[in-house]
Amino acid sequence: MTHRRTLPAALLCASLCALPLADATAAPMMSSPKAASAQANAALVSALAAARASRGLDNNHSFVVTRQHPGVQGTQVVRAAHTYKGLRIFGSESVVVLDTAGAIVSEAASERRLHLGRGSANRLRPMTADFSVKPAIFSRAAIDAAVAATVPATSAAASGGAPAATHVAPPTAELLIYPVMRIERTPGAADKLEAELNAVDVVEVVDHYELAYLVRTRMQQNGRPLYYDTIVSAKDARIIDRWNMVQSVIGVGKSQYNGDVPISTTLADGSYRMLDPERGTGGAHGAMAITNANNSSSAGKMYTNSTNTWGDGKQYVRGGSTTNENGQTAAVNAMWGLMNTYDALKNVLGWQSLDGHNTATYIAVHVNTAYDNAYYSDTCACMFIGDGSSFTSLGSIDVIGHEMGHGVTAATSDLVYSGESGGLNESSSDIGGEIVEAYARAGGKGEAIPNAGNDWMLGTELSREQMPLRWMFRPSKDGSSPDAWSTSLRRLDVHYSSGPNNRMFYFLSQGSKADKDGDYYSKYLVKSPLAMSGIGTDKAFRIWFKANTTKFTSSTNYAQAREKMVEAAQELYGVASAEAIAVQRAYAAINVGADVDEVAP
Repeated sequence: MTHRRTLPAALLCASLCALPLADATAAPMMSSPKAASAQANAALVSALAAARASRGLDNNHSFVVTRQHPGVQGTQVVRAAHTYKGLRIFGSESVVVLDTAGAIVSEAASERRLHLGRGSANRLRPMTADFSVKPAIFSRAAIDAAVAATVPATSAAASGGAPAATHVAPPTAELLIYPVMRIERTPGAADKLEAELNAVDVVEVVDHYELAYLVRTRMQQNGRPLYYDTIVSAKDARIIDRWNMVQSVIGVGKSQYNGDVPISTTLADGSYRMLDPERGTGGAHGAMAITNANNSSSAGKMYTNSTNTWGDGKQYVRGGSTTNENGQTAAVNAMWGLMNTYDALKNVLGWQSLDGHNTATYIAVHVNTAYDNAYYSDTCACMFIGDGSSFTSLGSIDVIGHEMGHGVTAATSDLVYSGESGGLNESSSDIGGEIVEAYARAGGKGEAIPNAGNDWMLGTELSREQMPLRWMFRPSKDGSSPDAWSTSLRRLDVHYSSGPNNRMFYFLSQGSKADKDGDYYSKYLVKSPLAMSGIGTDKAFRIWFKANTTKFTSSTNYAQAREKMVEAAQELYGVASAEAIAVQRAYAAINVGADVDEVAP
């Protein structure tokens, strides 16, 4: 998703922002989006800056508003990046909830800025007391280094090597301060064995800071997306860190998976277009749309048809027409998923489209040839769906919900797609996929998420062997995902590090079982009863949505997610509520925090 951000002049060009979900309560709906004025943003920055001294920060520290979205009962949620000497500090930010008068209701912060400058909070001085923000290389050199690290074979194309990569969007380089983090044990966990550690036994602390460029490259090579964010040293162009930004389900009308379904289309000039006039405004097509990539890597043109009956309900025949009845089925799959995702978020939470401001998105189908993937692209805030080879069409309802969930996350918490925050990012989309599946199976109407209708497995329908991509209730069934937190989690691919949080959400919603040999048992639940009670899918989703969009920052890890989830549950349902207790138990079940007894009914 491309955002114009009010960032310092060190930003080479518009940042490309990669991330699912926002604030809701059981009853009030979200307010209509209202853009804050420049004066309101300036007033907020002044109010936040006034508290610098009390936090041990000097006057070189400030804030810049990066994103905002609607909250409940007229509130607004504003995200403000922390800056030092005018540069953004990566992963350090405040999430501020404002009331109707613009006063601060709450602030959740990721404090990765404390050791910069001459304030009393700095424990690294004199190393960082006068941190220099003058780069030794230009942004162009940083981009070149990031491109070389991403596609080392590009230059070999002329000599018969790999085909050259092309840019889907111009690369960008933002000069910023990058906190290099390390893990420390808490005092009480100093003598624990590694295998005995709980997520709250360790904390992330700043080891040192690097002046660096955040380089965002969005390329394709041989039809394969190569989307990376790379941290490049502003001193010597070395690669400090990098992570893959293809936010996808890795695969390793007459719909294919849902029978005959109603789809919303537009009649214009005697032709029907797969353009939904009831959902979304603006964007590339003026409303939600489905386009035909026609076996290419570009989005292509919007689907049109002479009649308003679409598809044949069958898997696309490779090599056949992408516009005849068989070719239209993938578009029907996508439109059905898009409509239900939009409706679930709007009807249940009052959240409109991906960004909360009702900006229309689109889905491109028939991407590449026999492509076993679906992904969200932050260059267009849109989705790309392959026809599959090992899989059938990747446009199942839970996959569409998953990919659109990445767009919602990009507009809100923007969880960095690496390490524990990346696992939470991916899990949030998995949660969204299951939520949309349940909502669609129940008819796609109403103001609550049904407690049945989904299978708690991702991608079952598109598997030719009926083998899911992921099991939320027992992630380890895929052979790679862990069931619980451990110190190794941050080193896993985000599609695997999402596993524990997926299991947490299942337990929070549906509860666990005491059968030690079953898939629904957790050895970490040691309080009474051993089998925790679930609170239902609707309440679980509302708590997750609120925490993720009004409390999570881009660098939130598992332990911090638990803390913010408890806060969200307490705010929604009460400090001593069964829902808040259930959140603690669900996280305890994945080795994040201590278990507690349930509240007697």
